[in-house]
Amino acid sequence: MPKSVLFIAALVCQVPALAQQTPKKPLDHSVYDRWESVVNPKISNNGKFVLYQVKPQQGDGTLYIKTAGNRQLAQIGRGDSAAFSADSRFVAFSIKPPYALVRQARIKKKKPDDMPKDSLGVYALETGKLTKYANVKSWQLAEKAAVLAFLGNKPVLKDAKPKAPADTLKKLTDGLLDANKAGAPLTVLNLPAGSSREFAAVTDYQISKPGNRVAFAVLAPKGSQDVQSGLYAFDVPGGSLRKLSSGKGTYKNLAFDEAGKQLAFAAEKHPEKALVKPFSLYYTNFAIDSAAIILRPGDKTLKANWSPSGFGKIQFSDNGEKLFFGTAPDPIPQDTSLVEFEHAKLDIWNYKDDYLQPTQLKNLKKDLQRNYLAVLYPKRGNLFIQLEDEYLRESFLAENTNAEYVLALTDTAKRIAAQWEGAARRQAFLVSTTTGQRVAINPQALKSRFQLSPNGDYALWYDDAAKAWFSFAAATRRTTNLTGQLPVSFTDEENDSPTDPEPYGVAAWTKNDGAVLVYDRYDIWKINPKTGAAVNFTNGLGRAGKLTFRYRIPVEKKKFIEPKDELLLLAQNTETKQWGYYRKAIAGTKAPQLVAIGPVSYSPLMQAKNAGTLLYTKSSVSQPADVYVSTDLRKETKLSAINAQQQDYNWFTAELVHWTTPQGHKATGVLYKPENFDPAKKYPLISYFYEKLSDGIYRYQAPAPTPSRLDIAMFASNGYLVFTPDISYTVGEPGPSAVEYVNSGVEALKKNPWVDGAHLGIQGQSWGGYQVAYLITQTNLYAAAWAGAPVVNMTSAYGGIRWESGVSRQFQYERTQSRIGGTLWEKTDAYLRNSPLFSLPKVQTPVVIMANDADGAVPWYQGIEMFTDLRRLGKPVWLLQYNGEAHNLLKRENRKDISIRELQFFDHYLKGAPAPVWLEKGVPAVEKGRNWGLEPAKGAGM
Repeated sequence: MPKSVLFIAALVCQVPALAQQTPKKPLDHSVYDRWESVVNPKISNNGKFVLYQVKPQQGDGTLYIKTAGNRQLAQIGRGDSAAFSADSRFVAFSIKPPYALVRQARIKKKKPDDMPKDSLGVYALETGKLTKYANVKSWQLAEKAAVLAFLGNKPVLKDAKPKAPADTLKKLTDGLLDANKAGAPLTVLNLPAGSSREFAAVTDYQISKPGNRVAFAVLAPKGSQDVQSGLYAFDVPGGSLRKLSSGKGTYKNLAFDEAGKQLAFAAEKHPEKALVKPFSLYYTNFAIDSAAIILRPGDKTLKANWSPSGFGKIQFSDNGEKLFFGTAPDPIPQDTSLVEFEHAKLDIWNYKDDYLQPTQLKNLKKDLQRNYLAVLYPKRGNLFIQLEDEYLRESFLAENTNAEYVLALTDTAKRIAAQWEGAARRQAFLVSTTTGQRVAINPQALKSRFQLSPNGDYALWYDDAAKAWFSFAAATRRTTNLTGQLPVSFTDEENDSPTDPEPYGVAAWTKNDGAVLVYDRYDIWKINPKTGAAVNFTNGLGRAGKLTFRYRIPVEKKKFIEPKDELLLLAQNTETKQWGYYRKAIAGTKAPQLVAIGPVSYSPLMQAKNAGTLLYTKSSVSQPADVYVSTDLRKETKLSAINAQQQDYNWFTAELVHWTTPQGHKATGVLYKPENFDPAKKYPLISYFYEKLSDGIYRYQAPAPTPSRLDIAMFASNGYLVFTPDISYTVGEPGPSAVEYVNSGVEALKKNPWVDGAHLGIQGQSWGGYQVAYLITQTNLYAAAWAGAPVVNMTSAYGGIRWESGVSRQFQYERTQSRIGGTLWEKTDAYLRNSPLFSLPKVQTPVVIMANDADGAVPWYQGIEMFTDLRRLGKPVWLLQYNGEAHNLLKRENRKDISIRELQFFDHYLKGAPAPVWLEKGVPAVEKGRNWGLEPAKGAGM
């Protein structure tokens, strides 16, 4: 063979090897849209079928329907919001319009009625038949039957092409095609029977849990001879239709009992121009042809000038004996004599107000719709009992709604102090649903979170002062200290805020309220709420092995633990940060048995209602959260395989790092390295921090446009080391605490030859943004810094407003995250000492600030103060203000923009890349929207 042929043959043989050695690409900003995630996985009641959606970050998703053994039954483009029928025979789902079509409609600025509409799909699991219904506004699937109801969209005038005289067209315009008021077609499908019925001009509907009836409201078109306004009920098995209430009006809150044998609703039938339109409460047991008013405005049983509310939830008790609903004062009629442009517009702030004016305005709609829980007994002569009122206006039903008592809370006369305490102190009561009697649980108002046991036999709460969990028995009215004598703390042992530590919480209750499972830091305790008798359910294995055990009931809508249940306990090793599961029977005495544990993250388990099959997602640093099915978590079947493109890109690894701070504290953080890390090279390092992040070391982090945090995947893939140190705080010293942990962690890493100590960066958002601002006033260690939504002046921020909620910021500084631990006048020096603003002359680090004009958490002017003062001092500083944006960016286009700028900024200062125009020269207002300044500036460099 000639040598030339041998040489060519050798090259051919080497091609596969060369292909394998081709370097992986670094991630870039073009990858975001197609990166996928699994959404809404579900398992059928019989455990034989699974569904899930795979959605790209932007674009069209896909619905997958499979057997639990991973045999694919259907793959449906744009399938969304899917659900199994109760009999495990059908799947119902929305079909979204194509993303490209919606995008074009938005470009053309089409009105909402003209936008592309959803469709509805129904897939038969036994036959594989797929049926689609176009132009669907909403749908409901019966909870306990394969009965489906869906509402179409309202008719639109321009879609109609009537061949009729002008007067006929006018009638259509005046009546049927009134897009704001017209109803739409309602279709009811009995899926096993294969039958359907359609009804016209429906405005609202409700299907019963057993699927035996569908109630719906009709608003008839003007002049219609065939359709009449009213409230109707359709008998699904029998096919009969019954009118329950006649006349045009507003019908709301349609509610069936559990058996679908009773129906209640609120309705008002006042003239359209009436200034006040109070509701009446209607009821039927279907023994007669119509629904009757059982409570109307002005009834003597109601408080004067009160009526049934049109906004309160209507709900039957489980046994159908009680009807819960809301009542409210009649609305104040609007004064029509006032001319809008002739009267003043102002907000009046009064120091005696329970809530600040911004809070009141933020809650205005909710307050206008506020209603107060009442109960009525339709089978006992409509006996009526008011349970709530203006004093006692928050209540909770037991999971067993047959229970005699509801738990009710009041913070009346305690609300003002929430301005600086963060939450109002409350008193709790048990209110009898049979007599209305109120039984006080705690004589002194507490900041506790009270809860009612599933069966309604006990109230449970944690008392900060006594440092113990308590129960209150409804039957005996006895208070029992459940944990005061136990040898462990049930509140956050690592609390570093100047407030009472939060309790670890409650896992679940056993059947008939026999026991409650309560968390300490590591273990779960099983406690008798009547006697306080307690055992360490996890046998002390948690504290001994530094394992944190937690539990959530995996079966949807199951409210308590059965005596024979075997629990799968989620566990994390607090030292290695690995996650896994242990198994233990609720009645067992042996220690929990290890099932699986490793460097992975699990979603909460979902278990089939009538089978032992488990559904969950599992991920790691390098493996996306894919869907798995198993019966024991040992032998598992992987159903999805998303983000195959990841293998083409340079990914990253994660490892725990430990060091000792200057004050001798043991510290932990996570170091992310590029997948192609070479210890012979030097890498720039960026520190990103927000309190403690190490528990998430094994969480999959997809590349995604950032709301303003650091995109770890993007930076690691592009040759950066990313360090996320955990920070513990000293009260009164939040700034120095960040210095203690962040700087010492960076200094420890600098000792490695592969860390480029001359090119270090820091990035933080919100609380992290504050820490970035503080750090650069204390050290010149960093070559570049990025502070998102920072507070720099605690003295001015202290009395400000969190506009997203309308509450004062004082509590944050005195009690919670900002950790000063006192008022501005009590601890003036601490406020000044921890405010970066007063040390800005020390700053030598180039810094970008993001501060948005619609930030509802941090005052926008904080970023402005930082920018204008650094500018005044001649320091290199930039401010990005995204118009109309929130504390964290919400609009995807803005997230993409900041992601590009963030990488450009750090590339320039930490890698020597050319500066972009926005960084070097800026973008004048006259070029806004025309020039983004992202291209390299001419002649730009370090």
